[in-house]
Amino acid sequence: MEAKLVTFKHFNQYKNLSHCFTTRIGGFSNGVFSSLNMGFGRGDDYDLVMKNYKLVARQLGIDISEMVLSNQVHGDTIMRVGKKDMGKGIVSESDLLGVDGFMTNEKGLGLTLFFADCVPLYFYDPNHEVIGMAHAGWKGTVLQIGKKMIEGMATEFGTRPEDIIAGIGPSICGDCYEVSLDVKKQFDLSFNDDIIAQVVKNGVSDEKFIIDLKLTNRLLMEEAGVLPSNIEVSDLCTRCNQNLFFSHRVMGKERGSQVGIMVLR
Repeated sequence: MEAKLVTFKHFNQYKNLSHCFTTRIGGFSNGVFSSLNMGFGRGDDYDLVMKNYKLVARQLGIDISEMVLSNQVHGDTIMRVGKKDMGKGIVSESDLLGVDGFMTNEKGLGLTLFFADCVPLYFYDPNHEVIGMAHAGWKGTVLQIGKKMIEGMATEFGTRPEDIIAGIGPSICGDCYEVSLDVKKQFDLSFNDDIIAQVVKNGVSDEKFIIDLKLTNRLLMEEAGVLPSNIEVSDLCTRCNQNLFFSHRVMGKERGSQVGIMVLR
């Protein structure tokens, strides 16, 4: 059996980098979790979730004991992790609480984050051999976690923004993400008029709006100095493709989760 995984074309050219975004296809889980559920604590059989992890890890050429996970909270905390953190959140208890972004320059460590509509952000600095991943829902986007990842990579490793190769993974698209007025106000407070004009559209009523989270995060990356040609954006929408992905907007709490994974070989 093989899990169906999504990858970025421009990351695939680097032989020392493995990465993926999982789908819901090719795993062992059943029912609402069918079949490649990567989410613990959602009501799925623990042993089946572990089998799913082992399947994906094998395809990436790592062991589950080399992964690192966090209990994400839709915040902007980013942590530098290393081999001392291997296995946390999957084969051992984790003290990495409230973390929505990881970065490392250590080889063999699988940065792993959960998604089910939110935007997966991938970062790779080939010059300094550094990777980073961030989880950006609307709250993380408003907090500009992607820009903070770029700043963190610069501070910790000397990364230059113009050297970063970035990916924006499968997530809810700019036609599907309807929000209420209170969320729209948070965007108005956080971003300039130029960004708002590009990413916010009117919804079905005066109290509803459509926001393009992928485009917002792309514009923030460019603002931070990442070259537009170095950003690859997946055109896959998690809400539009329910046969391929778990979507919180569609399925609510009774669903599985995808993960994004990055590892330096």
